[in-house]
Amino acid sequence: MEGNHAIRLQGVDTTVAAEVVDRLVRDRVAERIWERDHRVWKPGPEEIVNRLGWLDSPARMGDGVAEMEGLAGELRREGFTHALLLGMGGSSLAPEVLRKTLGVAPGFLDLTVVDSTDPDFINYQRKTLASRKTCFIVSTKSGTTVETLSLFRYFFRETVRDAGEASAGRRFIAVTDPRSPLVDLAEKHRFRALFLNDPEIGGRFAALSFFGLLPAALGGSDLRGLLDSGITAMDACRGGGRENPALVLGGLLGAFALAGKDKATFVLSPEIAPFGAWLEQLIAESTGKEGRGILPVAGEPLGPPDAYGRDRLFIAIRLKWEGAYGPALTRLAARGHPVVSMEIGDLRQLGGQFYLWEMATAVAGHILGINPFDQPDVETAKKRARAMVARYLETRTLPVEAPVFEEGSLRVYGERGGASPGEILTSFFEKTEEDGYIAVQAYLDPCGETERALGGLRKRVFERFGKATSVGYGPRYLHSTGQLFKGDGGKGVFLQLTADAAEEAAIPDEDDLNRSSVTFGVLKAAQALGDREALRDLGRPVLSIHLGKHPVESLERITGDIL
Repeated sequence: MEGNHAIRLQGVDTTVAAEVVDRLVRDRVAERIWERDHRVWKPGPEEIVNRLGWLDSPARMGDGVAEMEGLAGELRREGFTHALLLGMGGSSLAPEVLRKTLGVAPGFLDLTVVDSTDPDFINYQRKTLASRKTCFIVSTKSGTTVETLSLFRYFFRETVRDAGEASAGRRFIAVTDPRSPLVDLAEKHRFRALFLNDPEIGGRFAALSFFGLLPAALGGSDLRGLLDSGITAMDACRGGGRENPALVLGGLLGAFALAGKDKATFVLSPEIAPFGAWLEQLIAESTGKEGRGILPVAGEPLGPPDAYGRDRLFIAIRLKWEGAYGPALTRLAARGHPVVSMEIGDLRQLGGQFYLWEMATAVAGHILGINPFDQPDVETAKKRARAMVARYLETRTLPVEAPVFEEGSLRVYGERGGASPGEILTSFFEKTEEDGYIAVQAYLDPCGETERALGGLRKRVFERFGKATSVGYGPRYLHSTGQLFKGDGGKGVFLQLTADAAEEAAIPDEDDLNRSSVTFGVLKAAQALGDREALRDLGRPVLSIHLGKHPVESLERITGDIL
């Protein structure tokens, strides 16, 4: 299966894949997508025809480059050195990919994404503000995202204390849709700049819009190069023939998922490894519904062929100068595992990759028979969390569940106890179905030590149980894989991790920034409890471990105790 963007399939007979692409060509799927024909996915047009603005966004965004680059130059001249992006999901993942892959050009602003409600992480960001001149990007499509608005109020209060109320707003930039509440907020506080995005671009399809490009501009990225790459991909994905790479890639994703190979396992070059987090949201949130779904597996250590079941599709995206894909992938293909391989010749081609995967996901949605642009199950956990916070405001307490194991500040919550957390975990993970997966949801400080400890747990779990693994930070995953976890028909088992914060962080009230009725610690706990309830209501197995005062040490101990 060769074509534009060099999409190659190994390990299986390519006849079936060719037949899928032929059917997509016969049904004019590409042409109908460009015609904005909602019947490609569903008979009704709701939340489809008004979510296709991304189709030509690479071509239209060129008009905004001068404004974005002008703002970057203005901030540089005023001595700004850092930017904090306050956003979740589609507002944060593409900027983080571009920052981690393209880096920061000399003299431009270094970007940190703040998409956590963990008090320790937030306090760390606050304490570093004094040593640098920082601006803030408040990024939310709806203008109502609770995490983003809570973070805004927190950092705006800190900025008022540092710079004074009269000039605090000059350090803030908003990216949102027209008529969102954030527009009024930006005007009220006299933000330096307000960027209004196309409202017909959904969050996870917004990489090549103001949401993805503005933060990249502040870091000095080559916006024209990214958009040119996106335009090249857009033109390639417009045609209705077999050479359309989105038909090939989307056809493979959808067809293999229907055949039971619904764990899309990404093998990425180290330089583009952050791209995996963006792919996770795009694919999981777009396809995980109506009892179906494709689980994107990013960051999992690559094992020997015999370690995998028959539910895997391997997708390798490599930088061209790194050469061959390596013996590990060759061995996987030789043992009959399907392996899709692609190459990138230049990091600026990430713009084209963003676009290609957006279109391919839309095509996969057609094959799966779902609407790839909605997220019907995301709101359930949010409603639960809001109810938890409301209860806290009335009673000053959150619901308390009796632990099945307790030792010091470490507690385990679940259906069955055991002699140790490791024993409980082992018994719990053994419940995973043959074609199921194990998801770790970490409501922890996303620092390097935590990352290493979670990596160790993931490696141990994969080696011991041989199941696909997904690891995400809470509440970040709620805006990413959370839809699939609730909408895919129930293939997952879920380990939820929480911990004590070393220091709390108060969220300023909306009507008075000098008062606080709730803390980030309470909000985080409410989000964890809300999602736990939502999963359990759907019959999903959930085990929760509170790691106590020393989360990294506790996590390493538990990992070592898995039987």
